[in-house]
Amino acid sequence: MSLHRTELGTSGSRIVFCHGLFGQGKNWTQAAKALSADHRVLLLDMPNHGRSSWTETFDYVELADLVAAELRQWSAQEPVALVGHSMGGKIAMCLALRHPELVERLVVVDVAPVAYPSGREFVGYIETMRGLDLTSLERRDQADEALREPVPNPVVRSFLLQNLRRTDDGWHWQVNLDLLGASMDGLTGWPADQLGEATYDGPVLWVGGADSDYIDDAHSPEMDRRFPRNRRVLVKGAGHWVHSEQPAIFLEVLRRFLPSPPGAAAGA
Repeated sequence: MSLHRTELGTSGSRIVFCHGLFGQGKNWTQAAKALSADHRVLLLDMPNHGRSSWTETFDYVELADLVAAELRQWSAQEPVALVGHSMGGKIAMCLALRHPELVERLVVVDVAPVAYPSGREFVGYIETMRGLDLTSLERRDQADEALREPVPNPVVRSFLLQNLRRTDDGWHWQVNLDLLGASMDGLTGWPADQLGEATYDGPVLWVGGADSDYIDDAHSPEMDRRFPRNRRVLVKGAGHWVHSEQPAIFLEVLRRFLPSPPGAAAGA
């Protein structure tokens, strides 16, 4: 199973981005373009999202192994800087724990290696998207209008509607709503038993939004146990979608953590 990919940049160290639930690789385009002058960047659509294939089950370990296979093909065994947000952050953490030889350094964005108590908000989005009558749509703005009441936040509504695609036989959701809706316990969970006592000893940047409740002090012991070289950074004025709410600050934090491009001045 191959994953849909977008590549930017032709030289420098390798960076791979893993998006979150309902996302696509293109969500990272702004950061990727900014980094592509000095790095080779890979944007992946996670399984069950975007233009990547669907799986029959949702399992973080299985998904991490699928992404690992993609990295082996792309990087020719050269370890990468792996960046993951939310669901993609859990996939990235699992990958680093299971395949540490593939990951030179890790960036985990607004998620922790723990099970979260509820995915009620996500279930609501899935039910809303599944309830949209795609057969009656003629234009995308009609879908936006239909979702205006159940999803009043225009940013969230636009984010969800990026998954709506028109083909020769009509409108379709690119994201695997049936599987994700049936797998909410797996989505909000964390496969601790499958991972055993695995740890990742490379450098880890743990970025959170100061206004988000996805990361708090109670998560630190498990993060420290699994990723002993982690450094936590909170971005002010950002919630869960740190990289889109504070893109300039996020990019600067990321640049400082990534390997310096060839010829860069020491300490720059």
